[in-house]
Amino acid sequence: QAAVTDAESATGSPLEFRLMQNYPNPFNPSTTISYSLPKTASVSLKVFNTLGQEVAMLVNERKEAGYYQATWNANVPSGIYFYRLQAGEYVETKKMILLR
Repeated sequence: QAAVTDAESATGSPLEFRLMQNYPNPFNPSTTISYSLPKTASVSLKVFNTLGQEVAMLVNERKEAGYYQATWNANVPSGIYFYRLQAGEYVETKKMILLR
């Protein structure tokens, strides 16, 4: 039997909100962002440039508890970007690099 991680319950459902580092990183032209929700929540996953301007909206809907992936096919210049997950009260931001 597989060991249960700290972030997972015995049912295989996430126990906490988590935003994983995108993969691959650096990327060109697309990258995958994974996240987990321990309960149903209104989810928004957005990408911002270094000026704080929104350049992409990847997710904007109510989601059930579970594990999810979003793919970003970037049509923006090379550089550093930030992606932010908001799910209910939970907010987390991570950095990624687009190298063309």
